[in-house]
Amino acid sequence: MKQNKRLRLSYKSHSPVTEISTLTLPAFPIKILLLSLCYSLVPACCNRKPPPLPILPLPTTFQLQWQQGDMALFFHFGMNTFAESEWGSGHVHPTAFNPAQLNASQWVRVAKDSGFSRVILTVKHHDGFCLWPSDYTNYSVRSSHWKNGNGDVVAELAAAAKDAGIGLGIYLSPWDRHEACFGDTLHYNEFYLAQMTELLTRYGEIKDVFLDGAKGEGEKDMKYLFESWFSLIHQLQPGATIFSDLGPDTRWVGNENGVGGSTCWSLYNKTVSEIGNVDSQYQSEGDPFGPDWVPATCDVSIRPGWFWHASELPKSARSLLEIYYKSVGRNCQLLLNVPPNSSGLISDEDIQVLQEFTELRRSIFSHNLAINAVINASSIRGGIQESHFSPYNVLEEGIYTYWAPMENQSNWILYINLQELVSFNVLQVQEPIHMGQRVIEFHLEALSQDGVWMRVVNGTTIGYQRLLLFPKLKSQYLKLVVDKSRADPLISYLGIYMDPITVLIDAPDKKSGARFNGSQVLQTNTKNNSLSVAM
Repeated sequence: MKQNKRLRLSYKSHSPVTEISTLTLPAFPIKILLLSLCYSLVPACCNRKPPPLPILPLPTTFQLQWQQGDMALFFHFGMNTFAESEWGSGHVHPTAFNPAQLNASQWVRVAKDSGFSRVILTVKHHDGFCLWPSDYTNYSVRSSHWKNGNGDVVAELAAAAKDAGIGLGIYLSPWDRHEACFGDTLHYNEFYLAQMTELLTRYGEIKDVFLDGAKGEGEKDMKYLFESWFSLIHQLQPGATIFSDLGPDTRWVGNENGVGGSTCWSLYNKTVSEIGNVDSQYQSEGDPFGPDWVPATCDVSIRPGWFWHASELPKSARSLLEIYYKSVGRNCQLLLNVPPNSSGLISDEDIQVLQEFTELRRSIFSHNLAINAVINASSIRGGIQESHFSPYNVLEEGIYTYWAPMENQSNWILYINLQELVSFNVLQVQEPIHMGQRVIEFHLEALSQDGVWMRVVNGTTIGYQRLLLFPKLKSQYLKLVVDKSRADPLISYLGIYMDPITVLIDAPDKKSGARFNGSQVLQTNTKNNSLSVAM
């Protein structure tokens, strides 16, 4: 690269052509040197600089544990599995339930081997059939032929999950098409809480309680007393995270496709909606001004239906990878339904897909191409001598170490020298969410082999984790630029990866002149030779 060639550096907060500086090449190494010299002039201090003030709202300990789990498996299993239905009538005879080869240990082993941290079971679906021997109904496994009426699916799954170190969750359907008192608000809520109490006191630690506002159209008019349910659950299982449309601990993302919003805040306002009547866009995006911390769950089934049907086939591993990018990669947890079959086992074809999905993730994310990079920053909280907030913290896995910039700065930039030309097409960024969710907009730039800075990809929220996929490029020098933030931005992890599986095939958008592929828009700006991908 010639020393006398001039290089124009530009970035944008809103416009891709806003110019901020002009340097003589080699610009990137010189800028790093200047930053280092500046830091060396900062006087040392004997006292450590304290961490920045967290910005509210903040997650609870249990919400943090939940978020760090990334993925959970949902097991839709029950009378519908044997009745070839999705929403049972509640009138199928209990003897129809007979999973002769049921093996909950197999279910849990599949979950653990595939990288899922928790499992959730439909202990009772809308048909009212209970997978445990409830004392409050005769419509349960006790009345079935399975194990001569002595079986308990919940107990078997609880034991298997405990042995494997996997968290256990339950879904107890509010809607019960079998129970005679359904429709009587007082008596049905008493009945529901009695069953919930059985589940929360018989089977050890429950990590998740999944609730919804299910009630069929034209069903009897009655009210679910959700606040009473939440209070009881937190009383009996204080470590459980409760899912519903509105939380209180995790929220529904607003669709059953497993897709989070390209902007996705864990911040939320529980008072703007009611369970069963929510705005899908608000659910998907969250609320940058929300007073509550309620991260999103992306639920989706591996098959067309939620229950197992012999005629249906699972999605491909590549489809699951795309869902992974748009759920886990968008500050959400992926809740993937894998329904056991009528024998009581996870089907071989589903296991095969999960194994392939696991291998795809391993092949992409097992090695961070930036792990040996030289990292510098536009500023460091407390000065360069303050290793507690060093930019090198972004190469350490986990959220509890992070880079923090100096206060009252307008430029928030991480400079990455990969030390060699590297091909890549995936960016991973994480925030230390125990300090609050901060970043509103950011982008990645790369220095081309022609000495031109290219804007590679734009992003909005980060949160616990953001994965951005873009057309493959090769570069040695990168810049991660935070354009807007609710407070001083904090970055806990940065990863660069090559996904050899996902190939972006862009189709022209005649109206805008852009090239469109799903949630990605590829634009070329000839004025400043910058390439921009918005996701």
